[in-house]
Amino acid sequence: MTTYDERASLSDLTTTAERVHRSVEGVIEGKPEVVRLSLTVLLAEGHLLIEDVPGVGKTMLAKALARSIDCSVRRIQFTPDLLPSDITGVSVFDQQRRDFEFKPGAIFAQIVIGDEINRASPKTQSALLESMEERQVTMDGQTYELPSPFMVVATQNPVEMEGTYPLPEAQRDRFMARVSIGYPSPAAELQMLDVHGGASPLDDLQPVAHAHEIVKLIDAVRTVHVAEAVRRYAVDLVVATRSHPDLRLGASPRATLHLLRAAKAAAALAGREYALPDDVQSLAVAVLAHRLLPTAQAQLNRRTAEQVVLEILRRTPVPDPSAPRHGRGQQPPGIRGL
Repeated sequence: MTTYDERASLSDLTTTAERVHRSVEGVIEGKPEVVRLSLTVLLAEGHLLIEDVPGVGKTMLAKALARSIDCSVRRIQFTPDLLPSDITGVSVFDQQRRDFEFKPGAIFAQIVIGDEINRASPKTQSALLESMEERQVTMDGQTYELPSPFMVVATQNPVEMEGTYPLPEAQRDRFMARVSIGYPSPAAELQMLDVHGGASPLDDLQPVAHAHEIVKLIDAVRTVHVAEAVRRYAVDLVVATRSHPDLRLGASPRATLHLLRAAKAAAALAGREYALPDDVQSLAVAVLAHRLLPTAQAQLNRRTAEQVVLEILRRTPVPDPSAPRHGRGQQPPGIRGL
């Protein structure tokens, strides 16, 4: 393990992130962009929603990320009979002390895996709202802080709708990004048969980073510089969703904040001390699309939220890369076109 100073540098960040990336990719073959987005959300202090068809490795990805970091991990299997107290905890009367004692629930972990989150009732789903936004749990008038780092990785299937409860907009808005793993390529699927055929690779997966290292890396991400032009570009993208004719619900101000934080984490993972419009562009679909609600007419025309975000990206002017950047006296490289 790497010994860290009080403050982690960007070189420390990229080194540790590469170790975690290799560890997770050893379990999830052929999906480097999905693994990288998961790391980006972790370092941006966000939560990840993994939404895809059954059997493509949603829970495997969440478990691999959790086991690659030496931290506390809890898994919650969401079912219709799951109670809010199973997540947050419950107060139990202690006969000896003649007083109530709080017994923490599954949410009191650094990485919480919520499997099939849309199979629990809305009442149970709402038990996550406070913890995901404020990183705390309030029970019987007492507030309990959650550990750091703290990340919720939830999975759901978009095709098995029987017996499910769709996540409300307020819940979806608390997830920084949504990712779909997709089917592997034939070569990756063939390799999967060799790797997973005998035993699960999760059994041999060992932590490659400590939780306190991740906390320091998160602090390093916060120092990444974002020029005013890049901040304005992120705002323009989000504002455009609120007036688009194909959307009846646009992205919230929280989405703008999440987009900016994710862009800073992506820049840090690339070894840069400043964010570029490229970082915002590459994350816009993952950060914004799951928060948008298409109109009925757009749904009839088979227009998806992802297509709307891509259209907004094409129409929104990109900041001029030749403009001077204030911060550390560096000039950003050219911006790739869409």
